[in-house]
Amino acid sequence: MTLSRIALTGMLALALAGCSRRGEIDPTGGIVTVRSACPVAAIPAYTGDVTLFNPAQSRDASAIDVVANITDLRSTCSDGAELYTQATFVVNARRNDASTARQVTLPYFSAIVRGGSAVVAKRIGQVTLNFAPGEYRATATATAGSYVDKASATLPPEIQQKITQKRKAGDADAAIDPFAQPDVKAALQRTSFELLVGFNLTQDQLKYNATR
Repeated sequence: MTLSRIALTGMLALALAGCSRRGEIDPTGGIVTVRSACPVAAIPAYTGDVTLFNPAQSRDASAIDVVANITDLRSTCSDGAELYTQATFVVNARRNDASTARQVTLPYFSAIVRGGSAVVAKRIGQVTLNFAPGEYRATATATAGSYVDKASATLPPEIQQKITQKRKAGDADAAIDPFAQPDVKAALQRTSFELLVGFNLTQDQLKYNATR
């Protein structure tokens, strides 16, 4: 399964002026930007929902048994030599047959991805949904966590200096976007980490989500 690339935002201040806020134009030139060393939690494309069929091999609408989706994904980050990101999310599910009580357990993954494509670590968890008799809907909460070495997620000082140096109109490099320079782009990719969370789908389930 190919995990989709999600853009990072953040906490590590790379401001062009220390007193300015994100998105403001600094009086001496430049726009304030903020980047995070902490992994940002996101849901890759096609992995945020799952459909169970009965019988399992059918893909007819009449055979849909349970549909579940991940929502309300939130994350917090603890600073230190290792950055610990904890994500919480809600799983909402709906079933077609509410005649009896039922318990449904769904597997989900949490993966640390570096540079948008390299999977550094992956864990599998489970979330259990309990349907009461006569109830068509059920909700459960789950968590995922990750550790990332802070040094690996921090831009080198020379790259930070390139990004944060003040540029004035008329300077030779005033029209040069520092983020377009190859060494800056490479450093940003190398130090960018994401915590991706989604249902641990089979190939058939992933194909169904991508083509329905």
